[in-house]
Amino acid sequence: MNALGVNPLLAIGSHIFFIGIAFYALQAIMPQAIIRKNRVLQTQLLFILLSIAIGSAVSNFFLDISYWSGRLPFIFG
Repeated sequence: MNALGVNPLLAIGSHIFFIGIAFYALQAIMPQAIIRKNRVLQTQLLFILLSIAIGSAVSNFFLDISYWSGRLPFIFG
């Protein structure tokens, strides 16, 4: 398998997966308590942007852990 083609696909898949998980988790929040009335579009946009930010951060964390754990044998070998 071509490693140069697999890594970007894995990163894209990971980002999309964790953005979806973050969006699902953010739906548990009750925005009525903190968002002003008649701001539905802005609230939806906020949820999407928060999902992207949280999902990308979590995805980068797992991709970094995967990358660095694969490099550990080179330290000890």
